[in-house]
Amino acid sequence: MLLQSHRGGRAAAAPRRAARTTASTPRRVRPIAALVAAIAAALGAASAARAENLQELYDAARGYDATYLSARATLDASQYRLEQTYALRRPSVGLELTGGRQAGTTPGAQTESARSTAYSATVSGTQPLFNRANDKTIAQAEKSLDIARTDFDSAEQDLILRVSQAYFDVLAAQDTLTTARSSKAAISETVASAKRNFEVGTATITDTREAQARFDLARATEILAENDLTTKRIALDQLVGRVNVAPKQLAVPVALPPVDPPNVDDWVGRADAEHPLVRKARLALEVARLETEKAKAGHLPTVAVGASIERGHSSTQGDVYINSRLPYSVITPATSAGVSVTLNMPLFAGFAIQNRVKETLVLEDKSQDDLAAARRAVAQATRTIFYGVRSGVAQVEALEAAESSSQLALQATQLGYKVGVRVNIDVLNAQAQLYTTQAQLAKARYDVVMAGLRLRQASGQLTASDVAAVNRLLQP
Repeated sequence: MLLQSHRGGRAAAAPRRAARTTASTPRRVRPIAALVAAIAAALGAASAARAENLQELYDAARGYDATYLSARATLDASQYRLEQTYALRRPSVGLELTGGRQAGTTPGAQTESARSTAYSATVSGTQPLFNRANDKTIAQAEKSLDIARTDFDSAEQDLILRVSQAYFDVLAAQDTLTTARSSKAAISETVASAKRNFEVGTATITDTREAQARFDLARATEILAENDLTTKRIALDQLVGRVNVAPKQLAVPVALPPVDPPNVDDWVGRADAEHPLVRKARLALEVARLETEKAKAGHLPTVAVGASIERGHSSTQGDVYINSRLPYSVITPATSAGVSVTLNMPLFAGFAIQNRVKETLVLEDKSQDDLAAARRAVAQATRTIFYGVRSGVAQVEALEAAESSSQLALQATQLGYKVGVRVNIDVLNAQAQLYTTQAQLAKARYDVVMAGLRLRQASGQLTASDVAAVNRLLQP
């Protein structure tokens, strides 16, 4: 009683000291303090993170992520590279201008001194008529553009996965932190209850120490969860180019989409036809075959037609000395035009063409093997991810049942503890089991969503529309 009175006296004295402090504060400071508080509140509201969904963050990443922008620039450059090769079929035209001045003297019985000036302009052009090697080069450039498109598709799918993974990593970290704090709060109540029971003599000191140990462990877990959430948020902010991003949670009740089609062979068939790696390997094989045809074209002739037109002007002035000076001047305009056809037929090149053909045939076999390896790797990855998705869906269902059972078990344990048939450690274990199950369930749901995206990526079907589909699973 004396201890309580003493505490009450100190508690009563605290408001009086606060009142004296407030009374002694100059009145002119109060408006300044209020202004500072208002500014701080405004800044806090301005810096508060606005909840954003997956679609918004993906759109932001498309305009910010350096890897994705680099892939898009590479695709744009490939289009201009193709246009360069089309010039092999188009005519080429050139202009040549020539001008000169010459002066000379011829001594002798008849001395002559002359000065001449000449100007000319020539326009010439060439149009290829037949060049099989150039035709194959253009076809290869068209295939190279298709390869660049497959690389861009891979980069776009990779961006979808990276943004989605970072998004759900933040959500999982938030759930882990929430669970850790809820567990700590529940353990804190258990610690207080154990202390009260010990004070009245209905429990031993062991219960109090066990509860305190669990509380300290929960506090350490909370610190780790806070740090993990901070790290995950930094990664998401860096990816989308924004600050303090707050992802929206999954809508409750959570309704995960089923695997459609449910047959793994359907997914593998689509992957073999649509996966960017398989498409790229198939295009590389076509490029290798074109390279072989281009090498064989070294035995074929090339035909081109040329035309030119020249217009010139020359002027000569001079003096002839015999017995007297006889000046003269000659002005000559000139115009000429011509058309020619050039046939170039290779006869012998030191076996270079034959060996080049052999080389390209070997490289063609290599491309064929690369295509087979890509198809096998994609098929294996697709099967692995498909069964992973099915396992994840089953795990979510099992964890949902485990959560309900753990909740009932905790209620029964708490009731048994109150009536004396259960001890404090039983309550702590039941609480830990419930919160661990809840954290695992939340993580499993996010993993299923990500596995569904990875399955569509493995089969070559992942597009921006899939981002919209996942976005519909989130809170509005």
